[in-house]
Amino acid sequence: MRPGTPCSVHMISDTKTVAVRAVRALKALRTTPAPVTCALIVVCCALFVIGPASGLNPLDGTGDALLLAQRSYFRRWGVIPAELFTGSPRAALTPVTALFVHGSWVHLLGNMLFLYVFGAMTEQRMGRVAFLLFYLGCGCLALLGYAAAHAASEQTLVGASGAISAVLGAFLYLFPRARVTSVLPFLFFLPLRLPAWIVLPFWAALQWVAAGQATHGPGVAYLAHVVGFALGFAYAWARYGRRGPRGGLGGLRWQPGGRTRVKAAPAPAPEGENQP
Repeated sequence: MRPGTPCSVHMISDTKTVAVRAVRALKALRTTPAPVTCALIVVCCALFVIGPASGLNPLDGTGDALLLAQRSYFRRWGVIPAELFTGSPRAALTPVTALFVHGSWVHLLGNMLFLYVFGAMTEQRMGRVAFLLFYLGCGCLALLGYAAAHAASEQTLVGASGAISAVLGAFLYLFPRARVTSVLPFLFFLPLRLPAWIVLPFWAALQWVAAGQATHGPGVAYLAHVVGFALGFAYAWARYGRRGPRGGLGGLRWQPGGRTRVKAAPAPAPEGENQP
């Protein structure tokens, strides 16, 4: 429907309702055990719903008009490697803004599911402020790493999976024996409960192989996943390596905390940096 029809007015009302609910959800975060993780999920979902990528806002039009609005939106807030290192102040901010922009419903839901599964425990171990800085810092560095490797690319880079990959890397160090329920396509989608030290290195290896085979066109920026995962693991090792987190790889003894269960972990990989 085009703007001005009764249906479009109803959809605008729905969008406002989503925004109001998002604000209420943010206010309720104080009572959650992982408020930063929940806040990141709420913000990403709210921005996606009100943005043109969701296709829910009738003001963005339909058909070619919607595609044009989406393309303009991604180029405004996403990372464009060819412009990132030109010294433009606007381009310098895009590694931060791109973390909150997603290209499709699958892209958004895949990333948020991984963040929900692995982010809460990592946040509780690191602390709220440290986790937020870790998430933003590693996410930006993952995007910068990809952009540096493809400095001439005009493709727009958006998505939080570089930051979420860093969370996975830190989770591996902090909770190597946590049982992760995974659904593996090549095993007919049978759910298996495997320790993180098996699941996450396997996932990282898949990203490494995919990064070596990736083209320069639209798709998933696997290299950003690899960089983020390495940064997350390195950060956890540097911060906890000497004293060793309970149940982590740096500890001298295995503690009961390392047997934490992680339910409903998706597989085999989070949706990557979308390049519309």
